[in-house]
Order: sequence, then C-alpha cells, then structure tokens
Amino acid sequence: MSKASRQILSVVLLLAAAIGVLVACQRFVADKEEVQTQPVASPEEGGAVSRDPMPEEAMSVEALPQGQAAEPEGEVDWSPLELASGQAWIGCDLDYSAGDGGQVEGLGREQIESLLQPCVERKVMRLRYEGKIAADFAALIQRVAHLVGELGIDKRVLDIDSSGGLVEDAMRAGDTIADTHWTVWVREDSVCHSACMFILAAGDVRMISGRVGIHRIIRMSSTATTRAELNRELRAVYARVRDYLERNGAAVAVADLMMAVPNRNLRLLTQEELREYGLDGINPVQDDLDRLKLMRRCGEDFVARRDAFVRAFDARCKRNDLELDALNACGLELRRSFGFPDPHCPDESPLSEFDTAMEQDPPGDAPQEDASASMETPGSAAAGGG
Repeated sequence: MSKASRQILSVVLLLAAAIGVLVACQRFVADKEEVQTQPVASPEEGGAVSRDPMPEEAMSVEALPQGQAAEPEGEVDWSPLELASGQAWIGCDLDYSAGDGGQVEGLGREQIESLLQPCVERKVMRLRYEGKIAADFAALIQRVAHLVGELGIDKRVLDIDSSGGLVEDAMRAGDTIADTHWTVWVREDSVCHSACMFILAAGDVRMISGRVGIHRIIRMSSTATTRAELNRELRAVYARVRDYLERNGAAVAVADLMMAVPNRNLRLLTQEELREYGLDGINPVQDDLDRLKLMRRCGEDFVARRDAFVRAFDARCKRNDLELDALNACGLELRRSFGFPDPHCPDESPLSEFDTAMEQDPPGDAPQEDASASMETPGSAAAGGG
C-alpha cells in the first residue's frame, strides 16, 4: 500500500471513529429526560417574589445562624382573616376522584374545626389548596396544623396546586409543615412552581405527578438603586433560602439553579432532578430522624424491609405516565410483598395514611412483582441504608 493510500485510510478511520462517538453521545442524550423551560406571562403573578424588608444587619455574611429555623411563633393567631389568595378544601378521603371535601369558607377556628371533625375517627385529613402562596396561605397551614394536632388526626396530606407567590411566606408555611409532619402531593392536574418549591421541600413525603418549576427570585420591595445594592439584597435572600433548603434536606444547589433562570422563564425540573435535589419521595432529613426511632420501636427487620420497599417503589412505580392515584395504588400493591402494613408497627408502615382512610382492600390493578430481586437481607439493607 502506498503512503498516500495509508494516509487516506487513516483519515477514513478517524472519521468513522468520530461519527461513532457522535452517535453514541446522541443516544446518551436521547436517553436522558429533556430539560424544558417555558415563558412566564408575568413573573409578579405567582412566581418567587421576595418582599420582606432586608435590614442592614441581615445582609452581612453572618446574617443567619446556619441550620436554624425561624423562632417558634407560640400561640396561633386567630385574628379574623380572609383566604383571598386561593381556594381550599378539607376532606377525609385520599381518593381525590371522589372530590376534595368541604370548602374552607373562612379561616376562623370554628369554621376550620367543623370541617375537620369528620376526619377525627379516620385519623387522616387532606387539605386541597389551589392558588398563590401568601400570608393567608401560611396562616391556613398554621391553623389547620394546630387543630389537627388538638384533634389527634395523625395523617396530614397537603394536596397543592400553586404557581408560586411570596418566598418568605412559603418558608414560614414550610417550617410549619416540617414541624407537624405532612405528606405533600402534586397531582397530575396540578403544578408546584417557583415559591411552591419551598413547600415541597418541607414535606415528610413528597408524591409528584404534576410539574415542578423554578426561576430566579424577584425583589419587589427593594430600595436598591444600583446593581451592587440589589445584588447585596439578593445574596441575603438566597442565604436564607439555602439555610431553609439545608435544614429541610433539599440540595442547596437548587438555589444556585434558581439564580441562573431568568424570572420571565420557568425551568421545569425532570423526575431525575427532583430525586437528585431531594424534592421527591421521603425527605432525607426526616428519614435520618425516623431511622433510630424505628429501629428501637419496630426492629432492624422493619427498617430493612422499609428501605427495600422505597428502592423498589422508586424503580417500579415512579414513571412519567402515572397519575398520582395510580402511583399510590402501585405503592399499596407493592408494599404487600415487603410485609406491609406491619402488624406490630402499622402506623409507621409505608403509605399508612391509606390504612386509616380506606375500609376496603387496596386496589388490585396496580402492577405487583416478586420483591425478592429488590429485597436485600436484613443485615445488609440495614447497614447500607442512609
């Protein structure tokens, strides 16, 4: 073979290798969930808006002690207040196809308690909320949480549909949700955008079939006249946001991602990102808190089976095409293979809120598979759980 022929052959081989790499990369990208953004008509409507005044001392690097929530508010304020930012319903049934329960007409103690009374016997309550996140929403969460505690309603579900609102009020409501142990739902016909993400972060368990989106926080009450002044205010706001996310088990990287999305766009998080950022499934901080308690109360075998169920649930039930009721049905069917509900620890079993809400057997049309492939031995699962 001549020198020229060898050179031509080398070039052809190099081109073939480059094409092969390109095709492989395209296949890899195709296998990943597509990142989506969408325009927002008006970022002030819903969105992630910060309005709280930002005093000079709050804008220092040592603005907030790391890892600390806001001080407890003490007694609930029952001052007359109208729910003007959205609509809410309280029901005792987790089957939302049958409706959302009685509408919350006012935020008075008697009005809310009358809607909760039917839920006392079943010990489960679902609060459906559609609207913006503002001070009245934070008051709704605080008042309902206080009353369900008084009435002994152990299982609380927030079923939310919100395009966002005020960041500070979202974090206030989120701290109440975290302290009083709620499950948060985003149904297939619902969204949780912008400031709503802080509500999602606070739940003990998050069940998501709808869209979750984020974007940059807007400072509406700013007195800044220069970029440097505005940036200093935003740094103080984001310091609070990072602290909130960290204490609730969500990745602080979410705050950095928010900063990179213009407030007139919305970055929709993929299912994989929701898991990576700690916004889907069991709250990792709550999981750590529960683990030692469950080991003492229910035993190592219970914890091992619970961990194995969670892994199997993520692998088999969480699909983009599943509506929330189908997602719940899949989990209810799957948990049987792991011995749940546990006869000795029924209230601590996965999806136990359904055990108090349903008198009939769980739906039998969800997929059921042999759990042995996902089930590790108790010793190895307990050692590997985090």
